[in-house]
Amino acid sequence: MTPTQPAAPSEQTVNPTATAASVEHAGVVQLFAVLAYGEVAAFYRLTDEARMAPNLAGRINMASMAAAEMNHYELLRDALAKRGVDIVSAMTKYASALENYHRLTLPSTWLEALVKTYIGDALAADFYLEIADALPDDAADVMRAVLAETGHSQFVVAEVKAAVTTSDKQRHRLALWSRRLLGEAITQAQYVLAEHDELVDLVVSRGEGLGRLTEFFDRLQNTHNARVRELGLG
Repeated sequence: MTPTQPAAPSEQTVNPTATAASVEHAGVVQLFAVLAYGEVAAFYRLTDEARMAPNLAGRINMASMAAAEMNHYELLRDALAKRGVDIVSAMTKYASALENYHRLTLPSTWLEALVKTYIGDALAADFYLEIADALPDDAADVMRAVLAETGHSQFVVAEVKAAVTTSDKQRHRLALWSRRLLGEAITQAQYVLAEHDELVDLVVSRGEGLGRLTEFFDRLQNTHNARVRELGLG
């Protein structure tokens, strides 16, 4: 991956009327920007994968998920606008990592699309919950508002469970798929962190240094394992 150049000062111009808490850490702008691009990328992914649905109900559920992703994007867009940041310029530098994740995890079946939807939504919720405590109060409020809008993928559980209950082959295949999804998500997250020191500093600012990152990824693995069992794949 080509190293990302730091944003030009004009891309991160701060609104002079913003509160001190909102600007105390430059990593907040980077965080909101990468998450905003993630929401846009997820929107397009969901609309594409909705075509794999075998029925109207599936397409409607995927459409609802896509709408939720754009709601998340708008919350993050507004938070960046209050900081005087142009969202398109801010997001662009994170495109490769997010696009690589989706390119490397293209589902080949409807069940794979469902598992990816569920795992992706759950990982996003885990991340928002983890990072909120390391943010200034106003930025944490934005993260919690986005978190309140997750959970739209619960429709997946019953459908996947029904499919794997009657087929061990499907269960094993989807279990492997779920592990691949987590592995690729962590890999791309590590690439982003490696290229943006301010994001790393933000994540570890209220923890025990870089050990916090290791603990963070360990917790993601643990919650992922619980959700795999919830889907009947464990």
